[in-house]
Amino acid sequence: MHPATAKWYDRRDSVFIEFCIADSKDLKINFDKAKFEFSCLGGTDMVKHANEVDLFEAIDQKESKHKRTDRSVLCCLRKAEPGKPWPRLTKEKAKLTWLSVDFNNWKDWEDDSDEELGNFDQFSDMMNTMGGEDDLPDLDGAEDDESADSDDEKMPDLE
Repeated sequence: MHPATAKWYDRRDSVFIEFCIADSKDLKINFDKAKFEFSCLGGTDMVKHANEVDLFEAIDQKESKHKRTDRSVLCCLRKAEPGKPWPRLTKEKAKLTWLSVDFNNWKDWEDDSDEELGNFDQFSDMMNTMGGEDDLPDLDGAEDDESADSDDEKMPDLE
């Protein structure tokens, strides 16, 4: 049995953990008030993975959810005390070799006044509908010849 590699990040009302296990089967997730347990079979050789975490703070186990994909399992742990930041996922300060911070999704929300996503379903919908390069604006004609000339006048001659 091996621990599954995972990444986590903090939000105002939830903590998200993504277990990076491809083709997971026999998924078992237990949300407890102060503890989180995860196990599955996964990977090309169907190895048994198991993780147990004593959480930094309490969660609302009834409102916590998970979503399985072919590449990972994303878990949303609803905080018992929303608005309180978690500096780490675990109660202990010890570094776990299988756990890292998901810097791509990390957000310093204490200084942010934007509304957070209300629930895990909205988050899942957003992830499923994210666009690709077609969403980029057309930049043709963005440069104006007159503004380029005026920029030359302001720049000092470096010769």
